[in-house]
Amino acid sequence: MGSVEIVTDAVHGGRWTSLNAGGREWLWRRDGVGREDVVPGDAFVDAGGLEECVPTVRGTPDHGDAWSRAWTSDGAGTQSVHCARFSLTRTVHEEGHVDYALAADPGFRFVWAAHALLDLSPRAVVRLPKGADTRLYPSANGSWVQGSWPAPQGARLDCFGPDDGTAVGAVVDASRACVHDGEDRLSFTLDVLEAEEQPLSIALWRNLGGFPDTAPYRSCGVEPMLGRVFDLAEAGPGDAARVPASGKVRWRLTLTTSCNCP
Repeated sequence: MGSVEIVTDAVHGGRWTSLNAGGREWLWRRDGVGREDVVPGDAFVDAGGLEECVPTVRGTPDHGDAWSRAWTSDGAGTQSVHCARFSLTRTVHEEGHVDYALAADPGFRFVWAAHALLDLSPRAVVRLPKGADTRLYPSANGSWVQGSWPAPQGARLDCFGPDDGTAVGAVVDASRACVHDGEDRLSFTLDVLEAEEQPLSIALWRNLGGFPDTAPYRSCGVEPMLGRVFDLAEAGPGDAARVPASGKVRWRLTLTTSCNCP
């Protein structure tokens, strides 16, 4: 198993700025003009990397409420952010896993995503459990299309491929995923440690030069999630994580360089 090194920027939204696994930098980045000056309520500035999206991905606030706030560093790899209705604490361990704890009033519903934009070649593929329930979201104004991994309604999602002017999102009912890019591997595994009855999924963002309408660019996302929708406002029963009577949900994201899917 290769080493995994994570670098984060607590001052500017807690974003992961580097994910080096097996000697390869996996995160895609772009110049985000004005990212260093944002305040809560500003429009999202896409700088790439990995964003901690919570309590929603799409919707209000766009990409959640944590990316626009300074996090505090609490020592020993631990950082935290405090928002109006919740607080999130994250501890990065040298072993390649990251522990999270969200504290809020009992009953608080949320979606969390490790919104990882990866620097992938056109030959890259992503593996998830075959036959897993998959929701395809073809456009920002479209509706969900139900199906099974890897090709809901005939739309092949496991191959990223060259730029073709398309942009689609999907949510797969799975707790693990593996990206293959040539000989390189990067695996994600998600486990709930406290308040275990939570929906787990893997979101995909395959933007092959189809977004945004003005000056589109390529960005490929593989995003472990608590929840099963991008927009918390669209969450039906069982689609969002929920804080139990204890007031806390704890989970772990593990990253390795060995494949965790068949």
